[in-house]
Amino acid sequence: MKYISDKNYSHGDERKIGVLLVNLGTPDEPTTSAVRRYLAEFLSDPRIVEIPRVIWWVILNLIILNLRPKKSRDLYKKIWLKDGSPLLVISKKIIDKIKKTKKISEKKHLVLDLAMRYGNPSISAVLDNFKKQNINRLAIIPMFPQYSAATTASIFDKVTSEIKNWRNIPDIRFLSTYHDNPHYISACANRIKDSWVKEEKAKKLVFSFHGLPQVNLHKGDPYHCYCQKTARMIAEKLGLIEEEYVVTFQSRFGKQVWLQPYTDEILEKLAEEGVDSVDIFCPGFLCDCLETLEEINMQSRENYLSSGGKSFNYISALNDYEKNIESMEEIILGEILNWDNNILNSKDNVEITKKAFDEQTYNKNI
Repeated sequence: MKYISDKNYSHGDERKIGVLLVNLGTPDEPTTSAVRRYLAEFLSDPRIVEIPRVIWWVILNLIILNLRPKKSRDLYKKIWLKDGSPLLVISKKIIDKIKKTKKISEKKHLVLDLAMRYGNPSISAVLDNFKKQNINRLAIIPMFPQYSAATTASIFDKVTSEIKNWRNIPDIRFLSTYHDNPHYISACANRIKDSWVKEEKAKKLVFSFHGLPQVNLHKGDPYHCYCQKTARMIAEKLGLIEEEYVVTFQSRFGKQVWLQPYTDEILEKLAEEGVDSVDIFCPGFLCDCLETLEEINMQSRENYLSSGGKSFNYISALNDYEKNIESMEEIILGEILNWDNNILNSKDNVEITKKAFDEQTYNKNI
């Protein structure tokens, strides 16, 4: 094994703190080939599909990657922005705004960056850049608040697989979940309140989370429980009673049973039962993306209205909303608090370390 050293490293250099925010990922462009590359990386991850590799390789390469890219390409085209994929464009806006916040911007020893678990910018490239900047403390913060082995844990896998080859391993903190963080909960509640100022409050608030195969719940994945708690805490913050909201799960794929109730079925049922107005919010998505902009705001809207509903109000994801930027700022500061103090207190040791190295007396031939 050849361990990777940083060519820019010098003994006694001032060390820095790196904060890496990681989103799931997106194709580079809305073309069949780009979507195929993205899906191949995404669906090859054993965290995503937990069936025997040989069987899955055949299904993925002979069936899915021949049929699904074109269909997904057409969906991406519906939401694609002038500057690129909404998920990537919005993620960058979030990072840029966090960097400009007062508490973050004044920390010159802090390096903040964005990576995607699948696609670009890649975790590998961003970590390599961190290494070149003398990062020796690294905080990883996924951009999905509710932990799941299929998403959050996959980021951990990728980060550690990259860093294990470094010669100098940094201190690492990994924020696995912040589903009940009060700053995040408040940001969600305020997002909904702001919507209610512009649009009349609907008869039912639907919290839609991304789905997972139900078997994951029985295997011990806490995602379902975390989603329920997030929704309950937001509802409490809004002063809602249990009958005023419902928790659902979207984006199921394949024939197996996924977490229930399903968003599309609940929306149709509400319309048929005479609930003619709904607000729908997706707390698990910090950024609007294909699953919110196309699946919810287009497909679900059409299905609900065609089933008898009258008013469908999609409440945008937190995105670069001011309260979300404040929330992420506090989450980051909480993760690096002790590191931050240690960095500030150790600056006086930099020159001492350099001098000690320059005056070394050990035998270089040993």
